[in-house]
Order: sequence, then C-alpha cells, then structure tokens
Amino acid sequence: MSGFRDHIGLHAEALVLRETRNNLLTSNIANAATPHYKARDIDFTAELARATGGGALRTTEARHMAVGGPAATGKALYREPVTPSLDGNTVEMAVEQMEFSENTLRYQTSLALLNRRISGLMTAIKGE
Repeated sequence: MSGFRDHIGLHAEALVLRETRNNLLTSNIANAATPHYKARDIDFTAELARATGGGALRTTEARHMAVGGPAATGKALYREPVTPSLDGNTVEMAVEQMEFSENTLRYQTSLALLNRRISGLMTAIKGE
C-alpha cells in the first residue's frame, strides 16, 4: 500500500507543478509583445525531484561528482532566447506554445491516471 501512496503522491505533486508551470507559460504568452519582458519557466524534472524528496545523489568518495540537488531552487528560471528581439523581450511564441501544449497534455495524462487509480480504489471499497 505504501508504493500505491507514493505513486499517488508523485502524480499529485506533478499536477501542482504542472499547474504552476502552466501559469508561467501563460504569462509568457500574454506578455509576448511587452518590451523587456523576460520569459520564465521551471525545470520540471528538478522541481518534481525536490518536491518528492529526491535531489542530489549521495557521493561516497571525494572524486565522485555531485548530481542534482542545488539547482532545484523552487524558483522560476529565465529562458535563454534562441532569437533575441530588438526590444529585449525573450518570449518566442513558437517555443512557448509548444511548451504550453506539452505541459497541458502531461497535466491531463496525470489527471487521467489519478482518476483511474481512485476509481479502482472506489470499486474495490464497494466490492463491485
């Protein structure tokens, strides 16, 4: 049962992070014409690891390199533009729309998985 709770918790954390990311991406799209606006995003993988107790890998020897951990600050990062604009705006609509579409699809997938899990539990509880 602990593994099931961990799986549900992971999807719940993912939903919260995906919603936060959707808000950032929506703000980027809304400010595409605002001079000097800097596009922001989060590193979803790093943030999910931080939120679920993951993070830096443990090193067992001085010559090992630490991976992960400190980069996951919980803050939105600024996106580096591929093609900078003259007015200082770093929003690139094609990139933002693609990221928004992918994030929304993954949000809906996590929601569907959670709904299936909960429906399965309800069926088992009712004894159907």
